[in-house]
Amino acid sequence: MAHSLSAKKRVRQNTKHKVINRARKSAVKTQIKGLVTALDGGNKKAAAEQFKLIIKQLDKVAAKGTIHKKKAARLKSRMARKINKLKG
Repeated sequence: MAHSLSAKKRVRQNTKHKVINRARKSAVKTQIKGLVTALDGGNKKAAAEQFKLIIKQLDKVAAKGTIHKKKAARLKSRMARKINKLKG
């Protein structure tokens, strides 16, 4: 248990940030599931739109520090390969 005022404040901040970070990660995962659904259905146009949204979301989440920037790059690369496979 935290004793000092600054440690207590840090605990409060951590709980707030935990909720925000969890929501951001959940939003990204939901968008990725939408892309996978579009890819499975063979819908190129919907997949391309989802991909644009996911890239934007991943860049924002990585910039905020919720996920590592290299993890965001890895996810974008994997999704781009799947979309290129569908087009090709």
